[in-house]
Amino acid sequence: MASFVERMIGAAKLSVPTYEEVENDPGATGQALLVVVLSSLASGVALRGEGGQGFIAGLIGALAGWVIWAFTTYVIGTRILRTPETQANLGQLLRTIGFAQAPGILRVLGFLPFLRWIVLTVTGIWIIAAFVIAVRQALDYRSTGRALLVCLLGFVFYIVVFGIFMRLLGVAMPGTSAELAPGM
Repeated sequence: MASFVERMIGAAKLSVPTYEEVENDPGATGQALLVVVLSSLASGVALRGEGGQGFIAGLIGALAGWVIWAFTTYVIGTRILRTPETQANLGQLLRTIGFAQAPGILRVLGFLPFLRWIVLTVTGIWIIAAFVIAVRQALDYRSTGRALLVCLLGFVFYIVVFGIFMRLLGVAMPGTSAELAPGM
């Protein structure tokens, strides 16, 4: 069994055996939570330039996003896009998706204002790639395309919920007029 750090590195490297290991280890749920917390803290640091609300939004948003995306993925993957091989429970998705957030720890580099949205974009894309691997393994899909579709559907739902949450806290999202307006 790999150590916690080895699992985080394996997850960031998109290692299929790492995702299989955490999927099948109920004891790894706490580790997955810790990865999400570390990634969430890094998001908070990256968004702290938006003020105290940015830190809180980044932290809470990433934690809530983990649960929302795992649940959404579970429903889509086991109910709507189920295959005959699909056998999964919410715990397996929480673990694999939790470890898929390992690249998010690099968001801490977003504390530099000129790097913030670049770092958030790159780590976001990296996390999506990790999520596809995590979902494919947790849902026992043979097709990466099916896993990608589940992730895309879950991602759309996540972005809508996260965007609403950020707006409620008054934090501008990249590409919005609020981001471009001086003094906002």
